[in-house]
Amino acid sequence: MTVVIIDYGSGNLRSAAKAFERAAGAGGPEICVSDKAEDVARAERIVLPGVGAFADCKRGVEELPGMRDALQEAVIGQGKPFLGICVGMQLMARFGHENGKHEGFGWIDSEVVPLAPANGLKVPHMGWNDLVISAGGHPVLDGLESGTHTYFVHGYHLRCAAPGDVIASVQYGETLTAVAGRDNMIGTQFHPEKSQQAGLRLIANFLDWRP
Repeated sequence: MTVVIIDYGSGNLRSAAKAFERAAGAGGPEICVSDKAEDVARAERIVLPGVGAFADCKRGVEELPGMRDALQEAVIGQGKPFLGICVGMQLMARFGHENGKHEGFGWIDSEVVPLAPANGLKVPHMGWNDLVISAGGHPVLDGLESGTHTYFVHGYHLRCAAPGDVIASVQYGETLTAVAGRDNMIGTQFHPEKSQQAGLRLIANFLDWRP
């Protein structure tokens, strides 16, 4: 099995790759960091990380030859398991409202909007915070429970139209989506590769997930 972490110039992917390699363990799936559409087409699982502005990340994906079409075919056409991390999750939205209004992939009925926390909390939301896992849970969150600490760095958040697409939330002066998804897609606003044992557990669950 091959897991492709898409490299479209959004930050240092080494920490993500190392976390996936550690979670996979000896004899586990091959973890491949790639900017090639043909690798995504061949992959059995796909990971889209993201650091920075929504529009810049979308542009970075689209500037890789054939990548946007390969992603659409693999994730929507063939239903391959997909994990979006931070802005990689936000790109699943219909629109992002960062420095204007920009189209996303449109995979989840949602929009990416600025944080507006009460109580004078700082933006961006940066640091450790407690997950609140929605009723029913999700296989990718097996072994995690409400109160689990994960690491966030973001100034925008995913606002879902359908409550059922919110798998976990977090409180930061308002209720924010921490994990969202449907069907074969899941995304985390936090960084599992920076979330120590909780993050490794989530990654291992993703590698075993059969949606």
